[in-house]
Amino acid sequence: MSWTITLTVLLGIALKMVTSPPSAVVEWISSKFALHPKLSSKDVTVTYIEKHLEEEEKIRLIEYFNEATFLKQYDIFPGKEKLFLHPETNVTPFVINLKRGKKDSKILVYCFADYVYVVKHYNKKVVAYNLRSDNLQDFTLSAKVMTKDVI
Repeated sequence: MSWTITLTVLLGIALKMVTSPPSAVVEWISSKFALHPKLSSKDVTVTYIEKHLEEEEKIRLIEYFNEATFLKQYDIFPGKEKLFLHPETNVTPFVINLKRGKKDSKILVYCFADYVYVVKHYNKKVVAYNLRSDNLQDFTLSAKVMTKDVI
């Protein structure tokens, strides 16, 4: 008799978890499929004009990238991936190399005056989308000034 009560209680708890999981579980599952992922400065290396950013600059760039607002995703048709990976523009991108577990991703961040254009390349797939971030765009302008002073 006690095993039926225990089984009923366990079944009720399992049913409750399936129908309304805790928010931490939902957040973890949705982060696995997010188009604009939240990055950690530990998992990434950032380069600009083939030079690695210093730790402070890298942390600030990642923070601005995480806070950016998603605007729009572009449709990429098979065979047109190279047009998105190497767009015809004179803007130099920040290159973010991301390593999570065994998976490597490369994120190209092009900052324009009105928006930020992002191209994410992972598992032979290419995804492109726009972001809005005043801080990231200002950061890009300061990075360009710093590199001109160095060169």
